Amino acid sequence: MYPDQDFEQLSAERPTTSGKSPEQVLHEVFGYESFRPLQGEIIHEVVSGGDALVLMPTGGGKSLCYQVPALVRPGTAIVVSPLIALMQDQVAALRELGVRAAFLNSTMDFEQARATEYALSTGELDLLYCAPERLIQPRTLELLHDASISLFAIDEAHCVSQWGHDFRSDYLQLAVLANEFPSIPRIALTATADERTRKEIAERLSLTNARHFISGFDRPNIQYRIAPKTNVNKQLLDFIKAEHEAHCGIVYCLSRNKVDATAKMLAQKGYTALPYHAGLPATDRARNQERFLREDGVIIVATIAFGMGIDKPDVRFVAHLDLPKSLEAYYQETGRAGRDGKPSTAWMVYGLQDVIKLRQMLEASQGNDHFKRIERQKLDAMLGLCEVTKCRRQVLLNYFGDELEAPCGNCDTCLNPPETWDGTVAVQKALSCVFRTGQRFGVTHLIDVLRGSVNERVQQLGHNQVSTYGIGTELSANEWKSVFRQLVANGYLRADPEGYGALQLTEQCRPLLKGEHKVELRKDPVIKTSSSRSSSSRSGNAVKDQVTDHVGWEALRACRKQLAEKQGVPPYVIFHDTTLFDMLERKPETLDELAGVSGVGAAKLEKYGEIFLAAIAELDQA
Repeated sequence: MYPDQDFEQLSAERPTTSGKSPEQVLHEVFGYESFRPLQGEIIHEVVSGGDALVLMPTGGGKSLCYQVPALVRPGTAIVVSPLIALMQDQVAALRELGVRAAFLNSTMDFEQARATEYALSTGELDLLYCAPERLIQPRTLELLHDASISLFAIDEAHCVSQWGHDFRSDYLQLAVLANEFPSIPRIALTATADERTRKEIAERLSLTNARHFISGFDRPNIQYRIAPKTNVNKQLLDFIKAEHEAHCGIVYCLSRNKVDATAKMLAQKGYTALPYHAGLPATDRARNQERFLREDGVIIVATIAFGMGIDKPDVRFVAHLDLPKSLEAYYQETGRAGRDGKPSTAWMVYGLQDVIKLRQMLEASQGNDHFKRIERQKLDAMLGLCEVTKCRRQVLLNYFGDELEAPCGNCDTCLNPPETWDGTVAVQKALSCVFRTGQRFGVTHLIDVLRGSVNERVQQLGHNQVSTYGIGTELSANEWKSVFRQLVANGYLRADPEGYGALQLTEQCRPLLKGEHKVELRKDPVIKTSSSRSSSSRSGNAVKDQVTDHVGWEALRACRKQLAEKQGVPPYVIFHDTTLFDMLERKPETLDELAGVSGVGAAKLEKYGEIFLAAIAELDQA
């Protein structure tokens, strides 16, 4: 799947960069002129031997925060990474830059692992990526003691927290690094962690004395949109067709069956849609992920098993067909869109059954009361984002302790402000109906009673005789679903913990039943196709939409694709779209001019410079 780790070739290709400044490394190796906000501070802290805890949004440039110090400090940087695909992608990208990088993971046979270990012991590596379960083995720790280590980087550090959404027990043992290697700097990095999770990360990794670097959580290029479920497949198809035809995207579903069914449905409609979940054979998962990374216009339909650390820059949309369990999970998953900084969409539909299902799963979990209380708070925060009537981005950022002074203007509640209505009477009718029917029935039956249905079940149960029968004809079935969804979301009703879907009253609803409180409800918006299409022009294929020389653009992309196939890496590992666009705009004629293009470092200039200069020269002759 990835090229063999040829250590002799790597050592011959790149002289050591130790002794150079971080700024020199950034320019010469990575091809960038300046650091992003906070990057420079973090890098200088680690280079000088300090520890750091870094919170930076997905796409904010976290990896450079340890990759640059790894090339400045003498020795090998050890990077703890939770996923094989993630470490292999990063190693492939670094080796394209001429960096001596390798990985140790379970895909390797004995001889490959021994060769990598030897390269570490003889100082032939700048960075070594390793899974936490391998790192904490006594044999690996002994190997590290015999090597020259420059720093330890713990990526996706939220995995250490029991309140994080990707908890990994192996991460809990990484505190051993502080005891075994007290003089070597450590940097822990994550994109999502509220204050509670940050504190736990610092405690569990013995980083309580580390400097904390917290970047802003805002991803202004992502448009957040949440709509009530009606017909999920139709809603998804309409969304993709109107706004993201031929774009790369990720569709998240809660169950494996739904992943398979959704991928099949999209494929039948002519889209390149591939499933990804833990129930698939490992070879199928790897093949589907490879296609997603290397091909244009591929849609991955996945459970949350997919995506952590995926470095594909041009994912134009992330869609959720089921409600995530927390804002941490939602932020992390939506953050996989628009890593290139171009306009992208985070689109989600959710309904009453999502709320009921997640609440039931929570109550049925084996966690103690403290765990359940925390998880309820997280789910309530997620539901709060769904039902909010003000700017969604402000609510999302506020959860992570970040502030946005003014509404963002780039979420659905800003672009199409929701209406509210006085739902006090409707709420009293709904709650009374739950009570009068014995708190033993789900929403469909309750709506039938409220709307005076004459179906057989209502008649057999005698619910055509209760006082709430037929008192809700002023609202449609969908409007009643919205009422019940908001009552469950706001804690006035709960799902039967036994798992039968029945709705039950909570203590919180007493003032509503007594008429002591007025209730404002959100009116579900009617989505207009025309407005969706107008936003399509803004959130289209970003870089491609800016291109005026389409023949030249396709020629450079073809050149990149040919090189990527030869190297066995995704095209963006050769050059990002933004770099190709810059080449097309500047039309460099010499290697020195090409070196001024953003994203063209020394190694790539040497490897590909003449090839791309020739391709650009041909454009002028065409």
